[in-house]
Amino acid sequence: MNVIDTHCDALVKMQVAKRERDQILKYKDSNQLTTNLLELQKGKVVVQFFAIFIKPYVPAEKKWEYALEQIEIFHSEIIGKNPTMKHIKHWQDIDTLKKGEIGAILTLEGAEPFGNELDKLEYLYSAGILLIGLTWNHANLCGDGAGVANAGGLTPLGKEVIKRNNKNGVFTDVSHASVKGFWDTIEIADYLIASHSNVRSICDHPRNLYDDQIKSMLDCQGLIHVVYNPPFINKKRVTTIADLIKHIDHLCSLGGVNNIGFGSDFDGVKTFVNKLERASHYQNLINELLKFYTEDEVKGFAYQNFLRHRPLRTTNNLFV
Repeated sequence: MNVIDTHCDALVKMQVAKRERDQILKYKDSNQLTTNLLELQKGKVVVQFFAIFIKPYVPAEKKWEYALEQIEIFHSEIIGKNPTMKHIKHWQDIDTLKKGEIGAILTLEGAEPFGNELDKLEYLYSAGILLIGLTWNHANLCGDGAGVANAGGLTPLGKEVIKRNNKNGVFTDVSHASVKGFWDTIEIADYLIASHSNVRSICDHPRNLYDDQIKSMLDCQGLIHVVYNPPFINKKRVTTIADLIKHIDHLCSLGGVNNIGFGSDFDGVKTFVNKLERASHYQNLINELLKFYTEDEVKGFAYQNFLRHRPLRTTNNLFV
C-alpha cells in the first residue's frame, strides 16, 4: 500500500555530515539515512516531506545560511542525482507523479531562519515550502515552542506568518507549538496539520496533543499524523507497533478516522519502534493496521486522508 510521510530529518542529517565530517551522504543508498531512496521504494513511500531544521547551536546570524544550504542539498543530492525523485512545489504536482516516482516536499520546522524578515519567508514560499511549523521546542520571534516552561502563545509576527500561509495555500504545523500557541493557531490557520505528534492522554509528553486539542483539530478538518519516536508513544523499554496503534485507536475514538496520517520523524529519532526502524519497514505498520481496520480506513491513514485535506483536492491514479 502506498504511503505519504509528512516528516523526516534527512536534510539536517546530510548537512551535519557535510559540515562536521566533510562527508557527502549518498541519498540513493546511504545506510546512515533511514529515508534514503531505496528505503522509500521498499516501504512504498510515494510522497516524502523533508524538513528544513536548524540545530539550536547554530548562531542566529548563520541560520539563514544553513537553511539555504539544506535547500541546496535537497536539489543537488536528492533531486539532482535521483531522477525518480520529483520536487513537489505545488500541491497539484502530486497529481503528475508517475508510477515509480516519489514526490519530495520541502517544509520548515521553526521560523528561526527568516527571523522577522518577511521577504525571506516569501523566498521560502517561492522555493516550494508547503508546510511551516512556526516553532521548534524553543521560543523564537513567532512564539513559544512546546519545550518552553510557562509558555506563551504566538506573537503578532507569528500570526502574520499564518495569514501568509493561508494566502499561499501552505499548511501551518502545530506539532511543536506550545499549548497557548496551538490555540492561537487554531483561530487563524486555514490549513492545519500536526505533522508528527501523538496523543497526550496515552503518553504525557509536551510534543503530544491533549484530547481537547485533537477535537478542535478535527472540528477544523485538521490532519494529525502519528510519529514513531518511542518517547512520544509510551514509557516502555521496548516500543512495538501495537503501542503506536493505541494512539491511532484513540484518535479514531474521538472521530478522527478521516484525519489520521503518518509522520515518521525518521532520521530525526535516536530510538525506534520495534520492526519500524526504517522507511523500508512501512508495510509492517500497514499489515498490522489491516488486522484491526478496513482496507479503506488504512488507505485513509496511509495517503487518502492527506490527499482529501490538502489545500488543493484532485485525484491521481497512482493512489487508487
